[in-house]
Amino acid sequence: MDERAFETKAAATLARLAERLEAELADDLDVELRGGILTLELADGRQFIVNKHAPNRELWLSSPVSGAHHFAWRAEAWRSTRGDATLTGCLADDLDAALGRGLGLRLE
Repeated sequence: MDERAFETKAAATLARLAERLEAELADDLDVELRGGILTLELADGRQFIVNKHAPNRELWLSSPVSGAHHFAWRAEAWRSTRGDATLTGCLADDLDAALGRGLGLRLE
């Protein structure tokens, strides 16, 4: 994927995630998208961060639940560089764990 396609796809993904999470979890966390960085802050101060890493054409997730993950676009989704997990699946699972309940988020 060239740089322009990456920037377009990554920006659209971050915007879609911010919109969905704000709509579904506004009572549980603060959502901020600024400068290509999506920050999700829980009431207890823990943060999830999803950001673009243009040199590698990846999206990176920093999670207080499962740590750091890198995702590259393949097979029509942002998939882990170490397996087949998706960004949206990992984020939904970690938010469930952080909030202590099954939210049933569908972020795809």
